[in-house]
Amino acid sequence: MSKALSLFQVDAFTDRPFSGNPAAVCLLDRERDTDWLQAVAAEMNLSETAFLLEQADGYILRWFTPTTEVDLCGHATLAAAHVLWEQGLLAPGTEARFHTRSGLLRATQSNGIIELDFPATPAEPAPEPPGLLAALGLDGGEVYRSRFDYLVVVDNEAAVRALRPDFPALGQVEARGIIVSARSDDPAYDFVSRFFAPAAGIDEDPVTGSAHCTLAPWWAMQLGKPSMTAFQASKRGGVVKVSLQDDRVRLGGQAVTVFSGELHA
Repeated sequence: MSKALSLFQVDAFTDRPFSGNPAAVCLLDRERDTDWLQAVAAEMNLSETAFLLEQADGYILRWFTPTTEVDLCGHATLAAAHVLWEQGLLAPGTEARFHTRSGLLRATQSNGIIELDFPATPAEPAPEPPGLLAALGLDGGEVYRSRFDYLVVVDNEAAVRALRPDFPALGQVEARGIIVSARSDDPAYDFVSRFFAPAAGIDEDPVTGSAHCTLAPWWAMQLGKPSMTAFQASKRGGVVKVSLQDDRVRLGGQAVTVFSGELHA
């Protein structure tokens, strides 16, 4: 039998259990093949499972949905950093360093807030792919395209919250996911969003850190401010602090471990 591996489920971008975005975090003892990693992620059946393998100068970090490996994930990175500090694998105040398919990512911790240093993925105006707005149930919206996703900006928060997408139709759009966003009606937040990724096996993601690497530069330009507070208006909901610094986005949030156990596989 293989060595038991430590496995955690963490709610990210929240300060209380059963809200924010859940991610699994698995601490590996050695390199594992991609099929095994994908099978574990399918077994966990969360929007993301993060796998960590210790190196001399940090950790290799890979992210998997139940159906595919992805290039960038914010909430599972936040969850991974949280586990490293909570389990004493990193000393308080020590920077977490992750080697990923999106390059070196860093995380720091201060006063209970974890801050991620991610690459910005700005969006440019783009033609609407066939069926996008119809699949979202929208009559109109400004359409943009980033490295990973489409961004659709609508007139008001109510339109974002009222979305009831046709997920099979939305899954035909060639992109990792679709972000829909509007200015917030609540003065506590600058903008709201929702994120849909049926093509990646996730109809709606509760709180999507990497989507804010696109949202931060767009809203910074519109609002004329580099630091903002965002709310992702999914059923679970979550708060993301964003700060744009040149071609990097800092994402701030909290995390809570919901349960831990051992993986025997």
